[in-house]
Amino acid sequence: MTKRKKIVITILVIIGALLVSAVGYAAYIYNQANKVVTDAHEDVGRENETSALRDKQVDPVNDHVSVLFIGVDSHDESANENSRSDALLLGTFNKDENNVKLLSIPRDSYVYIPEVGYSTKINHAHAYGGPRATIETVEDFFHVPIDYYVRVNFKAFVDLVESVGGIWYDVPYEISEPNSGNHRDSIHLYPGYQHLNGEEALALARTRKYDNDIERGKRQQEIIKTIVEEATSVSSLFNLDDVIQAIGSNLQTNLTMNEIRGFLSYGVHGNIQIDTVNLEGEGGYMNDGGWYFQVDEASRRKVQETLQNHLDLEPYEQQENYSY
Repeated sequence: MTKRKKIVITILVIIGALLVSAVGYAAYIYNQANKVVTDAHEDVGRENETSALRDKQVDPVNDHVSVLFIGVDSHDESANENSRSDALLLGTFNKDENNVKLLSIPRDSYVYIPEVGYSTKINHAHAYGGPRATIETVEDFFHVPIDYYVRVNFKAFVDLVESVGGIWYDVPYEISEPNSGNHRDSIHLYPGYQHLNGEEALALARTRKYDNDIERGKRQQEIIKTIVEEATSVSSLFNLDDVIQAIGSNLQTNLTMNEIRGFLSYGVHGNIQIDTVNLEGEGGYMNDGGWYFQVDEASRRKVQETLQNHLDLEPYEQQENYSY
C-alpha cells in the first residue's frame, strides 16, 4: 500500500468515526429530549385541545402558530400550579416570513379574568387556574388564539443560562436584587457590558424597582433573544444535553415532540429573527387600594392587529363571537 493510499484511508476512517459519533450523539439527544417533553406534557383542558378562536386544529409544520411562555414565581415545582406568573411573553410564529414576534405582557396589567369573572392583575390568572386560566385571559384580552404554552420556573431559567455558558449583556444600571432563593441583595451588578451567570441574568430579568413594567418587559425580551442566539450557536451544539437536563422537571407544556420538531424550520436558514412588540400604558392606584398597569386601549388594539396579521387571521370584528 502506497503512502498516499494510507493517508486517504486514514482520513476516511476518521471521517467515518466522526459521522458515526455524530449520528449516535443526535440519537441520544433526541431520546433525551423526547423523554423530557413526554414527562412535561400537560394538556390545557380545552375542547379538542384547540383554542376557541380557531376553527380547526393547527400544527407548527404547516401553520402560523402562537406560544404563550409563562414564568412562575417559584422554584418549587409542587407550588407551580398555585403561583402567580412572574413573566408572560406571547410569541407568534409565521412560517412564510420565517420569524417570530415576541410580546411582553406587564404582570400588573388590569384585565378581565374569565376564570373568576372579574378584572384584576393578569398575573393572578395563573394562581386561579394555572395555564388554562392564563391562556383564556390572554385570549380574551387580545383576541388572538393561544395554540401552545410553555411554563417554566426560576430554576429552569437559571439552569438554562448556565447550560449555555452564561450570556453577555449590557447592564443598564446598578442593581441589588435577591437570587432565585429570595436571599436579599445577594445579586449585585454594576452598569456595563459584562458576562452574566444564571442567577445574575434572572435578577436582571426580574428587577422592576429601577424603572417600570414596560422597560422590564423589554429587558426580558432582549435577554431571551440573547439566550436563543447563544443556545442555537455552533459552540452550543455539544451542550444540548445540558440544556435539556436544565429544563427537565422544571417544564410544563402542551407541545408534543413532533410539534416541537415543527419549530426547527425557523432556524434552518440561519439565526431566528425575533421582532419585539410592546404595549403602552401607565400605572396607578385604583379604588381597591391596589396598584395596576392600565394598558392604553389604542396600544392594545395596535398590538392585537399586529399579532393577528402575523398569524394571518381576520380582524377580531370579523370573527364569530366566542365565550368560555
